[in-house]
Amino acid sequence: MFTKLWSSIVEFLADVRSEFKKVSFPTRSETTGSTTVVIVFCVIMSIYLSFVDSFLVWLISKVI
Repeated sequence: MFTKLWSSIVEFLADVRSEFKKVSFPTRSETTGSTTVVIVFCVIMSIYLSFVDSFLVWLISKVI
């Protein structure tokens, strides 16, 4: 029983190692570029949603 468990663990770790070799990590410039895009998008969306919220508050205050 112990040998079967041990062989399963060894096989799993070998599979993990072979899959890990297939992973491609982004370069520093790709990471910086992607992070910049995400931050700019978040800033633009927060400004847009702020304007929409302000407009809806103004509209509701005129209706009530």
